[in-house]
Amino acid sequence: MRILFSLKTVAAVAIMCSSFSSFAQNAANKDNNTTATPEVIGATWKNSLTPDGVYDRIPHESRILPWQPIREADVMWKKRVWREIDTRQKQNLAFRYPGDELSGGGMFIEILMNAIKTGKVQAFNEDNFTSTMTKDQLLEKLEGRMDTIPSVDPITQETTYVYRRKGVILDQITKFRIKEDWIFDRNLGRMVVRILGIAPLKDEYTDENVFKFTIPLFWIYYPNIRETLAQYEVYNPENDVARINWDTYFENRFFSSYIIKVSNPYGASFNNLGYTPMEQLYEAEKTTEMIFNKEHDMWVY
Repeated sequence: MRILFSLKTVAAVAIMCSSFSSFAQNAANKDNNTTATPEVIGATWKNSLTPDGVYDRIPHESRILPWQPIREADVMWKKRVWREIDTRQKQNLAFRYPGDELSGGGMFIEILMNAIKTGKVQAFNEDNFTSTMTKDQLLEKLEGRMDTIPSVDPITQETTYVYRRKGVILDQITKFRIKEDWIFDRNLGRMVVRILGIAPLKDEYTDENVFKFTIPLFWIYYPNIRETLAQYEVYNPENDVARINWDTYFENRFFSSYIIKVSNPYGASFNNLGYTPMEQLYEAEKTTEMIFNKEHDMWVY
């Protein structure tokens, strides 16, 4: 009888502890759910005031994986390339997704702009990161110069003129340019790619709305923004649950891109070297194949 009583007592205590632990966990989850929403970056986006879903979503606290250091003595071969990501391609539509409560309510360009405006990263003028951009330079590139803009009152239909900037047109940012190093590390025995910089490209048009060219708005040193990119999720068209963050997206190279420049004695891109559009595509494929074969050739004796 004493043994049976002891077993009942132990079971009762275990149930009470389990219930208390479950209650504490649920309470913690409720508290965490209030802070699980990422920072709002969209200009017009507002978070829902009530739970927007049929299940409780636990907080997703993403952490970046630090890059493994590479010793100079282990570098057997290196090539620097520049490539462009066209967001109008089907594989890159995630860059143009307007955002939701899980991605900060903004497009990818808004994540970069918000990181600069809040002082999380520094904007540079060139891809070699030799000079930083001032606040006025950044605003002029993002939102245009100060100008007199007409404003119509919706009630009285009276037109007034306001002296302010036009504001950035997100649809004009159709490409992103990245600068990266391809390195064969003999310690790892494989090719390693590291992104060094990223820049949004803005389409410029004439007054007659005729396309002229694209220009980089600013450059960001990529290692400095990895922690920020890890806090925002990438839209997955196949499954809203199976999402990854932007840092994982870039590290696993889920984007589609093409090479526009490779390190050369002239420091010029394929376009500046006088190649036709078809020849530029040929040179891009040729460089891609060269990098692939270089890794293979390292193991051919």
